[in-house]
Amino acid sequence: MPIYTCTTAQGALRAGAKGDLAAEITRIHAEINHVPPAYVNVVFSELPQDSVYVGGEPGAPLLIGGWARRGHPQEETTRLALELSAAASRTTGIPEHRILVVTQDSPARSAVEAGQVLPEPGQEKEWLRQDEA
Repeated sequence: MPIYTCTTAQGALRAGAKGDLAAEITRIHAEINHVPPAYVNVVFSELPQDSVYVGGEPGAPLLIGGWARRGHPQEETTRLALELSAAASRTTGIPEHRILVVTQDSPARSAVEAGQVLPEPGQEKEWLRQDEA
């Protein structure tokens, strides 16, 4: 259900960092939002170095954009962003001052996965049963 896109300049992530970061994003999201890890999608996009700028100058930030269903408590969403930022720095070695995490949400009914409208937060068990039918 949730999707995270991690964008950076080519070569900014060391070998193995993508898998480590994807695992941490999955673990943190599943723990805070109470969903099975299998629901979490993580995608990496590495752009040419001359395509990433910070303050008008070439840069190599790590930009993490996430989408989840609306309805999670705001304090948990803030905790999610903070934990993702710390985990991204820890797993990639990129200093946290070069990491930006932005989470967005919209109503569950605005998204479809596996041909089904997503359930509201807290309704996942009913959705799973419907998926298994």
